Amino acid sequence: MRNSTRGEVDPFIVMDVMEAARAAEEAGRHIIHMEVGQPGTPAPAAARDALAQAMRDDPLGYTVALGLPALRRRIARLYGDWYGVDLDPARVVVTPGSSGGFILAFTTLFDAGDRVGIGAPGYPSYRQILRALDLTPVMIETAAENRLQPVPGDLDGLDLQGLMVASPANPSGTMLDRAAMSALIAAAQAQGAAFISDEIYHGIEYEAKAVSALEISDETYVINSFSKYFSMTGWRVGWMVVPPDHVRRVERLAQNLFICPPHASQVAALAAMDATDELEANMAVYRCNRQLMLDGLPKAGFDRIAPPDGAFYVYADVGHLTDDSRAFCAEILDKAGVAVTPGLDFDPARGHGTLRFSYARSTADIEEGLARLARFMKDTGRL
Repeated sequence: MRNSTRGEVDPFIVMDVMEAARAAEEAGRHIIHMEVGQPGTPAPAAARDALAQAMRDDPLGYTVALGLPALRRRIARLYGDWYGVDLDPARVVVTPGSSGGFILAFTTLFDAGDRVGIGAPGYPSYRQILRALDLTPVMIETAAENRLQPVPGDLDGLDLQGLMVASPANPSGTMLDRAAMSALIAAAQAQGAAFISDEIYHGIEYEAKAVSALEISDETYVINSFSKYFSMTGWRVGWMVVPPDHVRRVERLAQNLFICPPHASQVAALAAMDATDELEANMAVYRCNRQLMLDGLPKAGFDRIAPPDGAFYVYADVGHLTDDSRAFCAEILDKAGVAVTPGLDFDPARGHGTLRFSYARSTADIEEGLARLARFMKDTGRL
């Protein structure tokens, strides 16, 4: 049977690492998971309780395509609470995870062949979704001196129709401050490029609050998710905020592509937004884990790192240790029992010399993982 070239996208390497780790566990080994960007905690108890009640009392049929009105209103209120932004709930689109938001944003904003800039290193699915939609991802090689974030000068001569940025970023955890975000929005708009801000790690910040693009301009798309701060990865529910005159265009696409986001997940998400005590308890774990990583990774020989402002990752330059990050990760998994992600996922050109470490799991796991990494590096003569 014939195939579409749209399916010829690269694999999501971290999923391959997860499968190798699963196979090792099935064979009886104890693996420390530093590969996946997934909280080790479940959805908040209030979210699970709300869904249990809804399953007893509600048929949980289709919702409207843009999502439950109550959830859209509560998301709009979040922007007032977190950023001081007065947001009209009509501009909020509930999506099947942030991935659904990317698909809706890309199909609403761009035509086949359009060029969309994305920073490298960056989340790999951006470029794969763009390719699957017959769009052209334009990799912007970010510099360490710019904290692995794009700057306006990086856009010169690229002829972009769109620019996507992430702050806090995956895999680096670095953030754009207000001035940097404003400058990028202005640079994109100056060349007629749509600006998309991936804010799915907002809420997971350490030294300073993340800046939302909505604090600067209404002429942007903002994508967020309940996966990270709200600890609801598998529930597949996120949201998008779009300019007022784009709502109906997005709605028509959402009706046809998805019908609606999962009703059950929306019920849980609404309750999760008020589970502040439990969510902040998760943050206390991330803060502790982050400090353990910043102290422990250099002692284990991984000392070329970008200190993360947010999210729950550390991105390390290991070019002095290997020129094959995928093979290095396989060796670490085999000999140390620690699963980490090769940088090739995030930067195809330079990722052969980088690794991403996630610290989203329990503190005990992070402590054990760091100890194993140090032993591995010493035993293999790298430390």
